[in-house]
Formats: sequence, structure tokens, C-alpha cells
Amino acid sequence: MRIWAIGLALVVALPAFAQAPASSERPVARGGNPVVQPVQVAPSGAIEQPEQTTEQEEKRARGGLFSSLRPLFRSGKVEKEARAQRQLLAKGAVCGDVAIQGQVVGRVPGRIRGCGIEDAVKVRSVAGIGLSQQAVMDCKTAAALKTWLEQSAKPALAKKGGGLRQLRVAAHYVCRTRNNQDGAKISEHGRGRAIDISGFRLADGTVVSVLQGWNAQRYKTSMRRMHQGACGPFGTVLGPEADRFHRDHFHFDTARYRSGSYCR
Repeated sequence: MRIWAIGLALVVALPAFAQAPASSERPVARGGNPVVQPVQVAPSGAIEQPEQTTEQEEKRARGGLFSSLRPLFRSGKVEKEARAQRQLLAKGAVCGDVAIQGQVVGRVPGRIRGCGIEDAVKVRSVAGIGLSQQAVMDCKTAAALKTWLEQSAKPALAKKGGGLRQLRVAAHYVCRTRNNQDGAKISEHGRGRAIDISGFRLADGTVVSVLQGWNAQRYKTSMRRMHQGACGPFGTVLGPEADRFHRDHFHFDTARYRSGSYCR
């Protein structure tokens, strides 16, 4: 009876074995060939390929949390620029230019309306030329001073006493009206956009003042070259022939006018 029951069970199971898939779905052991996904047969009879993952998706999956946070991190370009700025500051540079040496001051509030500087710097040397006193100004004015020194002042005095070594600074930032006149408009000095230069010290120690050098036979050509060369880098250029307030110094500022630079 028992043998008959076993035989009957085998007969019933035969159709199921006959319909079993020919290939096993078990994955290959680790270290062997990649896992082969089974071919799926759609009800319509068409063969559907298993969904493939791209290399980028696999990297993203392995990246986990850091991959999802990647947009939050600074880009390589931004980090490079920040590192370069730190290196410049370490060298004493301001305004992003190693040729302009000094220190960052930041916002300078004015004691009266119209005065003050948003991003001030205190400059001690520009283009290798020292300043007799550290001058507070904005970066636009510092950059204009650099251009003037390199293109005009240094070439003009290159053959005089060994060349230019220092600017004699008469005034820089000060909250006041133009020429200290009552009721006048706020001076560009009060906005950190101006510098007054009263003279030049040469490599051999000679100091040439604007007052004495303007008409001196040895220096008048150089003086006029420097005065004229400031027109362009600066918006306003005033010298000994402008008025009685500027007989003894050059006034440079970065105010701009529709008609161009104002130079006298």
C-alpha cells in the first residue's frame, strides 16, 4: 500500500518538474562572475531585459550621505580663490593685489551725513613706493594710485636721484567739506576716494616738493608729466595752477564726470 502511494505522488509531481526553468536563479558565489539576472518573460511573450544601473548611479549609491551633500560643499574654484585671497593677506596685500600693501579696515562710519567708507583699507605702499603716512581709502582709489605710479610717476622720476622711493602724503581720508569751506559739498576725501600728495622722496634722499618743484628747472618737466598722467586713472586732478588751495600739492580723486576727467 505504501509503495503504491509513493508511486502515485511521483506521477502527480512529474508535470511540475517538466515545467521548471532550465537555469537556476541562484547568484554566483562572491569572487566569481557577475550576477546574471534571470530573463523575464512578459505575458505577451516578449523578453524584458533587467533594468541596468549606470556607473554614475553606482558611484552615487556608494557615496551615500556625502554624495547627497556634495552641492552644499564649496566648488573647487571658490575654494581656490579663497585660498589665494588668504595668501595675499598673509603677504600684507589688500584689494586682492600684492602690489598694494597695507591692512583691511572695513567700514568707516562718517561723523556727518555723506562721509564714510564701506570697505576701507589703510595703505602703506603701492607698486613698491612707500607712503610717508598710511593712507585710508577705498580699493578703487588704491588701484588708481597704482596705475598712476606705474605709468607716470615712476617713469617721470626714473632718472632723478636714483628714482622715486616715497610719496609725501598731505591728506587722505578726512570727513570734511571741499577745501574746508562752510556750506560746500562733502569732499571726496570724506568718502575715501582722494589723496593729496605734497612731494616726492628720491632714492638718494632728495625730497622734491610740489610747491618748489613745479617751476624748478630740474623738475618741472617731471612734475607736469606726473600731473598730466594722473588724468584718466583719476577723475579729478588738481595742481598748483588750479586755484589757491592747491598751490603746494596734487589732489587726486576717483569721482567721475559725464564729460570725462576734470584736470587743472
